[in-house]
Parts: sequence; C-alpha cells; structure tokens
Amino acid sequence: MLRTLRSVLRFRRFELDPVARRLSRVACVEDLRRVARRRLPGGVFDYIDGGAEDERTLARNTGAFERLEFRPRILRDVGELRTETSLLGAPLPFPLVLAPTGFTRMAHPEGELAVARAAARAGLPYTLSTLSTRSIEEVAAVSRGRRWFQVYVWRDRGLLKEMLERAAAAGYEAIVITVDTPMLGRRERDVRRGFTLPPKLGLDTLLAGALHPGWTWSFLRAEPIAFANVVGPSGRDGVGDGSDPVALADYINTQFDPALSWSDIGWFRSVWDGPIVLKGVQSVDDARLAADAGVEAVALSNHGGRQLDGAPPPLELVAPVADAVGDRIEILCDGGIRRGSDIVKAVALGARACMVGRAYLYGLAVGGERGVDWVIDHLHEGMRRTLGLVGASRVDQLGPEFVRWR
Repeated sequence: MLRTLRSVLRFRRFELDPVARRLSRVACVEDLRRVARRRLPGGVFDYIDGGAEDERTLARNTGAFERLEFRPRILRDVGELRTETSLLGAPLPFPLVLAPTGFTRMAHPEGELAVARAAARAGLPYTLSTLSTRSIEEVAAVSRGRRWFQVYVWRDRGLLKEMLERAAAAGYEAIVITVDTPMLGRRERDVRRGFTLPPKLGLDTLLAGALHPGWTWSFLRAEPIAFANVVGPSGRDGVGDGSDPVALADYINTQFDPALSWSDIGWFRSVWDGPIVLKGVQSVDDARLAADAGVEAVALSNHGGRQLDGAPPPLELVAPVADAVGDRIEILCDGGIRRGSDIVKAVALGARACMVGRAYLYGLAVGGERGVDWVIDHLHEGMRRTLGLVGASRVDQLGPEFVRWR
C-alpha cells in the first residue's frame, strides 16, 4: 500500500522564482489579463485595459474573431509547418508586429526596453511610441532588432522633424503615422478615476499602493516617468514632457495637430527616406487614398477601441481593403488579437501581419520581459498549431477559403 501511495503522491517542486511561478499558472492571454488586474493599481490597469465611452468597439474588436470561424481541410500533409513571411521587404518569422504603447513603464519599470529586447529575440519589429517612457536612443542601445517609430503629429513640426532625424540616425526602419487621433477619445474609466500621467498621489492612490505593494515598490524605486522623446535633444518651450501630472486629453488636444491631412504625407516623404505605415485606417476609401499617396502599408486600426466608440472592428475591414488595394499596399490588422488562431484568421482574409499591444502589456505587468516572451511564444505556437489544424502547412497557403463569417 505504501508503495502504491508513493507512486501516485508526487508533489510538484515549489517554484522559488515568483515570475516563473506566476507565468506557470497562465494558459492564455486572458489569464495574463486577470493576473495583471490583481497586480496593478486600478487606475493603471484601466488605462491599459480600457476603451472609449461605452467600450462597444473595444468588445467588438475581439468579438469579430469569435464571429469568424474556420473551414478546416483534411489530409493536406502538414508534417512540416512554416510560419515565415515577409513585411516591408524583410523576412518575418511569423506575421506579428509589436504595436506602439504609450507610458509603458507604468506596467513595469523596464518598460519599452524589455519589450524591445523580447521583440528582437523573436525577430519581430517593435514599434516605439512617440509618447514612450524610454527614448529613441535608449531603445536602440538595447535592441539590434527591427525597430519602427510611431509618430503622433505635433503642432511643432520642428520637434517632429528632430524626432524623425533621431530615429533615422538610430537605425529605425520605418515610421508609423497614427492618423486616428486628431483629438483624444473620451476614455471614461480614466475620467471616473481622475487618472493622470504619471499617476498623482492622493488618498486613493496611497490606498491602491498599499494594496499593490509589488508594483508600488518598483514604481517608487525607478527613475521618474516622463515622455522620453520630448526631453533632451528635442526639448521645446511649451511642450510638456509628462514629468508633471497631466490629463492626457488636455495634453494631446493642445500638442497634437488636428489639421493633419493627406497633403502632409508629402512633407513626411521629404524628411523620411524609409517606409511609411499609416495606422488608424478605418475605411476602404481611405485605404485607396493611402495607396494613391504611395505609403508602403496601412494598419487597419481603431486604436484598440480607445478613440471613436462605434468604429468598425479592423478584422471586418481586412477582406474589403485587400480586395481594393491588396496588390498595391501591405495590410496590417491591429486590434483584438489574443491568440495565434486570430493571426491565422486575419492573414486568411488578406492581412500581411497583425499588431498586438494590450496582450504584451498584460505579459509585461505580470512577468516583465519574460512575460512579453511568454506572449510572443504563445501567439507563435498557437499560430503553428492552427495552421496544422486548418490544413495549411505555410502562411502563403492561407486564403479566404479557410474562413467564413458565422
């Protein structure tokens, strides 16, 4: 009897590493989201997780993938699976780009540096936000991988030109012009909490800090958070660097240029020699105009549901945009990606690759750099598995015949 008990009572070894312990208990991105919600103060989590107004678009971004089902084929020889593709003329191990996210160091002190290193290891492009908390040069110093620079269009074009020159000097491959933010959407979770960047201290934040000691201790030990690309070489009178608490809506509405138009693409061409991606395209008509303007790619995106509540889910735009301009321009699908199967669906409809932001922020909040690694590996493995299950051994075999709207 004792011999039988010993054979079945095998206890798992206790994991001393807290990050490894947390990551061992998650099976998907939604699990990471739940752990991140416990680890982060409410205002920080809601800033990362929330959307505009009633958050209908936020929900529809992920809901669109639920409505699109597979049409699997069988007996198709999937013994050797290949996820490689290309993007902007360079090879890509699988169709994924890490999207720009502002104030990343709120999730973890390493912030953009951790994300850039993880992306470089995986061979994926990492897009640094204009409103990053690590500078263009700091990120370039820790990553020899593919780096893109996301551009918000400032009223101060001198500041913007300097940023682009710095990005070019630091070896950034492409710029991503965000075109869906002439003004900031109303993010009501932030309104309810009176949330500012960086967070202001008050009774509510002191209580939140006490309830989240791990995050608080890391936040207090780290250097002050600021918009790293607006200080130093590109500092300007009247352009705040975010080191003092600001309401994000006020900051964007006073600093960003709402007069941005199609005629400005020519200005960008005059100051940037590399590829240009327009992020925030939300209609077939605008995708045609982007192709006419000669940009290399469009990112179909509604800013993760954080701008216009009621905007179309990007996944629903992929096929009509691919039909209209897919032979002239590369298409990225940004919004709602949570699994590798989501990437397969978007590529089957005509996307060249997908972008993820929230997913890796959840991983960063839970496990720092290793959390970002976990998300990338999870999406890659999920894509490989899905390819095999739908009956495609290579990315270039995917097409609309593999999916249908339910």
